[in-house]
Amino acid sequence: MRFIFRTNSIPSLMRNFLVLAIAIIFLASCQPKSPKVITPQIVPQPQSIDYNLKKHFNLNSRPILLSESDDAKEVMLFLHDYFKSVGWSSELHESGNAQIHFKENSGLAKEAYSLTVNHEGVTIKASTSKGFFYGTQSLIQMLPTDKHIAVLPYMTINDAPRFEWRGLHLDVGRHFFPVDFVKKYIDLMAFYKFNTFHWHLTEDQGWRIEIKKYPKLTEIGSQRKETIVEKNFNPYVGDGKPYGGFYTQGEIRDVVAYAAKRQVTIVPEIEMPGHSLAALAAYPELGCAPGPYEVGTRWGVYDDIYCPSEKTFEFLEDVLTEVIDLFPGEYIHIGGDEAPKTAWEKSKLAQQVIKREGLKDEFELQSYFIKRMEKFLVSKGKKLIGWDEILEGGLAPDATVMSWRGVAGGIEAAESGHDVVMSPNADMYFDHYQADPATQPLAIGGFTTLESVYHYEPIPEALDEKHHKHVLGAQANVWTEYMKTSDYVEYMAYPRALALSETVWTKPENKDWNAFQSRMGHQYRLLGARNVNYFDAAKDTLAQNNE
Repeated sequence: MRFIFRTNSIPSLMRNFLVLAIAIIFLASCQPKSPKVITPQIVPQPQSIDYNLKKHFNLNSRPILLSESDDAKEVMLFLHDYFKSVGWSSELHESGNAQIHFKENSGLAKEAYSLTVNHEGVTIKASTSKGFFYGTQSLIQMLPTDKHIAVLPYMTINDAPRFEWRGLHLDVGRHFFPVDFVKKYIDLMAFYKFNTFHWHLTEDQGWRIEIKKYPKLTEIGSQRKETIVEKNFNPYVGDGKPYGGFYTQGEIRDVVAYAAKRQVTIVPEIEMPGHSLAALAAYPELGCAPGPYEVGTRWGVYDDIYCPSEKTFEFLEDVLTEVIDLFPGEYIHIGGDEAPKTAWEKSKLAQQVIKREGLKDEFELQSYFIKRMEKFLVSKGKKLIGWDEILEGGLAPDATVMSWRGVAGGIEAAESGHDVVMSPNADMYFDHYQADPATQPLAIGGFTTLESVYHYEPIPEALDEKHHKHVLGAQANVWTEYMKTSDYVEYMAYPRALALSETVWTKPENKDWNAFQSRMGHQYRLLGARNVNYFDAAKDTLAQNNE
């Protein structure tokens, strides 16, 4: 490029100044644009994060990964595989310099991590694989979805979860979902630092887990002749289409291993004594009436439940023995909810058990039932957890309570020295509508918004501080009566699961609704990149404001 000046009439000093100014402008125009440094938009919000937008580190698409900790090696391989899945190409080194460095810090709690970015690159420190994994998830959330370079501001993150139980539930009894989707569900949980997947495997409308000793559970119990059409209860209208599905034990072992690599523990639920119609259809001798029974085709609560016979207890112990072999986690969920006592009231056998055991009524009979199952689970090294109805008639000695009918059950259990997981239906049921029902697909009812989930506090105000230690955390439940497809499950779970992730991870003093909303734009892009069929709460709010 040439610049030609006519300088005859310009004084020498002025001419020199003009030439210098033009040269500066020219040089500035030739410089590459400064990279755009993005404010970290992590969900859940870390407990402490400091960053400097004036300094940055460019993480390119071929980072070198290096671990100085045995606990981080599997996590490093996870990150390596993740990079490959999104078109990056990382390298694993055993020594030397690295752009992403995993280092041991034995002083950190088991799920805590620190993450720093400076001129040397990214360093993640932790004392366990859990901490390394959560630090890695925070890093992944800061990577762009549309280019192969991440401009990361210098930063320091110190982070650890508030609660130890950070759960999401999935009902596969009403509608069945394939293994690939269950894995995707777990992937999303891990991305937002959930650590407990409550897998609801048995229901009135379908038994979904292979039990080798009782093959009829899946041959008969996993199939229903049809499904109710929408909410046509009275008069009843069925769709006339057979429906079924179940997981083989091989598939379950695969999912359990998949979840473990993502620091997610699976809690299986085997319902008892109620919600057992599918099992009774397969083995009618387990009921109080002679049968025959039929796998449920409508939603709701059925009067037919397991009869408290020795045959039933033998059956359930056999089932739980196989379940325990499949799920290495600490807890087995036994349901215990919505068990009408009508069948027991009419049953000679049930009444004989009440008299024999010196029980007052059918509620104490249910307590007797649950206590027997807990004794068996404890003998196998497991803990029993059940819905808050297990409080009725007297709580089993070491049982953990999942409080769903509000918070009263959780308070009662905690005050009596039992651990609790808070899951009240008003705030933690993701089968509720999340926006104006007129604009949404069919749901069971209720109204639970993104904001209400965000503001939910797992420790009830009425609970004395000395009992706070018994609140393990909180969990949201996804009941699938009206969710026929995996897309609809995602639509109902996301983005509300993000609000819950911050509720169970981040300390109240570090939460901010407005700041959370500002981070959601980035999170929606991340969900979109993962092909999640999420509900855009931001667009819904904007539409309401413009009406």
